[in-house]
Amino acid sequence: MEKHITIIKGDGIGPEIVTEAMKVLDAIAEQYDHTWIYKEILAGGCAIDAYGTSLTEEALDACVNSDSVLLGAVGGPKWDQVDPSIRPEKALLGIRKGMGLYANLRPATILPQLAHTSPLRKDIVDRGIDFMVVRELISGVYFGEKTTIEENGELVACDQMMYREHEIRRIAHTAFETARKRKSRVISVDKANVLDTSRLWRKIVHEVASEYPDVEVSDMLVDNCAMQIVKDPSQFDVVVTENMFGDILSDEASMITGSIGLIPSASLGESSVGMYEPIHGSAPDIAGKNIANPIGTILAAAMMLKYSFDLSKESDAIVSAVHETLSQGYRCIDIMEEGMKQLSCSEMGDQIIKNMK
Repeated sequence: MEKHITIIKGDGIGPEIVTEAMKVLDAIAEQYDHTWIYKEILAGGCAIDAYGTSLTEEALDACVNSDSVLLGAVGGPKWDQVDPSIRPEKALLGIRKGMGLYANLRPATILPQLAHTSPLRKDIVDRGIDFMVVRELISGVYFGEKTTIEENGELVACDQMMYREHEIRRIAHTAFETARKRKSRVISVDKANVLDTSRLWRKIVHEVASEYPDVEVSDMLVDNCAMQIVKDPSQFDVVVTENMFGDILSDEASMITGSIGLIPSASLGESSVGMYEPIHGSAPDIAGKNIANPIGTILAAAMMLKYSFDLSKESDAIVSAVHETLSQGYRCIDIMEEGMKQLSCSEMGDQIIKNMK
């Protein structure tokens, strides 16, 4: 198999962690007779430094015309004061919009080797944490009209939150199809007791649910969901929700697993093409020190093989190697504990590759 992968190393620790993921992908290509053709582009703060904008048209074209995108991280304090229209984070919004990536899939799974690191009580963790947050990604309040005006001597800001029926329908289909590959349960999260957008959301989700009689569906208000995630995460299988709620809930879900350095995510659209990245930030304070944890990025590469390239065996090989590496007691500094063996970023990549063989 030959696939074209656009590489965005980005800012901070991005170049280090993506380099390790590429090493793992190259090892997979060698073992399973695949060919990856990489095209590296600049996006985020590094693109601002080079081109005066966080995402050039040429860079976006490279993403759109690839088979998938692997991203490290963008942003950092260096660019906090730049014009809001070109902030590093705008690159991500531009890529998602340009590629039509309307669905973000973020797993919340606790690795057995690190179960004791969860901030939740042991009896809660022992029930199991294994669910997927399916977040609508390119509509809602983040993409609505924004205005700031002066009224009666004071500033007034307004952010428009809008959802169209087809936007809700397509993300609902993604959630139900995802549930069919898991435990066939969907919880739709909204604020239908207050918001018109949520009332439309609930209506459309239940219309789509009628096409999936084999999948159980229920509704949950977002504030209750935030509470239930820490009270009893074992009740969840697939959680589907709109953009802002999903942004908040997926971060909460990732923290109960013990370390954000281990969690990947996938952004998908109508086709199999997607963008894959770890959920953590650019961590500029440790950039260049070869101590960042590359596991989240390596698992993001595994998700790319599974969801975009339909290479489940190869994806499973990476995941199994990660589990084996952790079972052997190897840790990066962010999850280091007494009795374990500390590895650098590059050493962790090497050890995972060794365990794939």
